[in-house]
Amino acid sequence: MTPVSSHSPHGQSPLRTVQVLGGGNAGSSTHVRSLAAGLVARGVKVTVCAPADAERTYDFTGAGAEHVHVPRSSDPVSVAALRAVCADADLVHAHGLHASFRAALAVGGRRVRTPLVVTWHDRVHAEGARAQLLRVLERRVMKAATVVLGATSELVDRARRTGARDARLGPVALPARPCPPAEPDDPDRRRPKIRAGLGAIGRPLLVAVGSLEWHRGYDVLLDAARVWRRLDPVPLVVVAGEGPLRAELQRRIEDEGLPVVLIGSRDDVTDLLAAADLALLPSRREARSVLAQEALHARVPLVASDVGGIPELVGDAAELFPDGDAEALADAVVRLLAEPGRCEELKDRGVRQAATWPTEDETVAQVLSVYDELTQPTPLL
Repeated sequence: MTPVSSHSPHGQSPLRTVQVLGGGNAGSSTHVRSLAAGLVARGVKVTVCAPADAERTYDFTGAGAEHVHVPRSSDPVSVAALRAVCADADLVHAHGLHASFRAALAVGGRRVRTPLVVTWHDRVHAEGARAQLLRVLERRVMKAATVVLGATSELVDRARRTGARDARLGPVALPARPCPPAEPDDPDRRRPKIRAGLGAIGRPLLVAVGSLEWHRGYDVLLDAARVWRRLDPVPLVVVAGEGPLRAELQRRIEDEGLPVVLIGSRDDVTDLLAAADLALLPSRREARSVLAQEALHARVPLVASDVGGIPELVGDAAELFPDGDAEALADAVVRLLAEPGRCEELKDRGVRQAATWPTEDETVAQVLSVYDELTQPTPLL
């Protein structure tokens, strides 16, 4: 790997960077934590501007960064606080649309322009007037950014169409989850214990993970579950996540007698996947899906919708179905449950596909090479 400079443009002191995170989701917040640790290890000074609750959850200071509480709001007081932190930075790196908009306001209007790098993890969706506002924010952010790093090719293309002067593919690595300690008397005991706790004894276990929101496509999943009631044994579908649609989804499950259980937010997703026969991803939109990556790493066959960055991410290592097509989802699951050979094939393909994804170290190196490019002095002609 080519070494990358961690010095300021003048070569006298460490590169000073500010990472700006708003109300980021788990994916972007985990990425910032991973990035901060990797940058600090390479001699970069990192300040993370994020709400206090993000620091409590992701422990940026534990990664060696300095944390400064900056509220999610874009009001003048919050922007002024962010501007003060960015005043001495060699480079500012923002994650997510709203955080990037605040960062653009904070670094704008200065006589010496501070380079602004934006990582676009996923698109924000909305309806009506809010959708129009988001389009305006997208244009403002893309035009203000010195470099936009899109997590998928689709996001890179959209950034260019929206006005980005320099948009590049910048895949985000999946940080390794800490492995739970093995059972002292039987390392294989964890899987049957988890299945028993979920009620999946003597029946297939299908696992979906994600917030209970419209874009996750759980209505499509419930439609497909009607078909699975006819199987013998009937598969159990477990959905790990919380969100505004919980009551509505639970009502459907009870009214229609569906073999689906909502188990709420969980911090043992690795264990759930290890216990699963199949992983399900029925989303209407996805960028670089964490669940897809974890499923392939865990050798769990994946059935996913063919939206956003999923096809690019998984290649031929998953069963893909058309967005919103509950019948196709149901058929794919029935087929896999009846064909263990196909499941084994997907497991092997998944391992090979996962080996093509960037590691955390490679992700940090790529980001640092962009920093180096943007902060090196321009040679005199």
